[in-house]
Amino acid sequence: MVKDLSSQQLISLANEFGTPLYVYHAERIAGQYKKLQDAFKNCNARFFYACKSLTNVNILKYVQSLGASLDCVSANEVRLGLLAGFEPGRILYTPNCVDFDEILEVKELGVNLNIDNISILEQFGNRFGGSYPVCIRLNPHIMAGGNYKISTGHIDSKFGISIHQMRHIERIVKTTGINVTGIHMHTGSEIKDVQVFLAGLEVMFDMAAHFPNLQFIDLGSGFKVPYQPGDAETDIVTLGEKVAQAFEEYEKETGKKLEVWFEPGKFLVSQCGYFVVKANVIKQTPSAVFVGVNSGFNHLIRPMMYDAYHHIENISNPNGAERIYNVVGNICETDTFAWDRKLNEVREGDYLVFYNAGAYGFEMSSNFNSRLKPAEVLVQDGAARLIRKRDVFEDLLKNQVI
Repeated sequence: MVKDLSSQQLISLANEFGTPLYVYHAERIAGQYKKLQDAFKNCNARFFYACKSLTNVNILKYVQSLGASLDCVSANEVRLGLLAGFEPGRILYTPNCVDFDEILEVKELGVNLNIDNISILEQFGNRFGGSYPVCIRLNPHIMAGGNYKISTGHIDSKFGISIHQMRHIERIVKTTGINVTGIHMHTGSEIKDVQVFLAGLEVMFDMAAHFPNLQFIDLGSGFKVPYQPGDAETDIVTLGEKVAQAFEEYEKETGKKLEVWFEPGKFLVSQCGYFVVKANVIKQTPSAVFVGVNSGFNHLIRPMMYDAYHHIENISNPNGAERIYNVVGNICETDTFAWDRKLNEVREGDYLVFYNAGAYGFEMSSNFNSRLKPAEVLVQDGAARLIRKRDVFEDLLKNQVI
């Protein structure tokens, strides 16, 4: 069991590097990756880290060192992956609503291509025939996920080619000779019910019959991690057992031995991340007590964008009397991290830590209000090192033409 970083460690890092500060614990990532390997040990499984959750190149290098592959959604993520040391064959590129030029650009880098648009599929087939294998992203029309904004497999989603367009896909495959070696689905994020994955797998098995050169089925991801005490998480052990059984039965029925691919992002890096902020002010109003911190949704947007819960602790005063606070930021908008949150008494200057801040924290940050992005620190083997400098004023101007 990997131990969390202690309050004293986080306070020490905040004093050394300043706040706001993102801190990542390398061994926690390794622990999560081992959980996946153990859960799916009886499957012919490959894991592609969905790097859109956290793309710092030092994190990518560390994930690469664990033996994982990489899932990318843009040409620049692919380039970052190559820079981090991933071989092209260990990178999967799954774009959405990009033009054909970006597809061509990434193809030249030699990575696995995942196509989710009929038009792009046809253009690619006409241009390259069967000379470059592709995967097709299908929309299984399954509603799943912890929030509508992160549900991607339902009928109104922009993602994937509808399973009801299979006849159209077959026409393109037949007329262009395009070589389809994989099919892919991703229904959403924070999926607690393993049955969602199994229902999707049944759909994929039905679709597999249309592709004689199939080598793998990609089930995406969406494994849920706990964000608050007592929170549920995806039972990946049970899922691994059921997926292994399903693929074994499929092989007996068809004679085909397929790989199963997964694309965990949040599962690998969410719990490795700590976001440390300082309490600027304590503000009493007629209805509430506010803790105003030296950050805002420009640094951690998930609570405002997804109504996401992040556990918060006052690490400077852990034994203080508990009080009820609204934790808010310093952005000139309604900017609330937590309503009516019970915390040990917060004093101006105290450090607060947000847990589960590794995924979609820094990655979705901005310079809104012309505020500076925070530093990032990686703790590995007990040693901390800076992996991104804190912004300075000049960074706000570097691409402006004056």
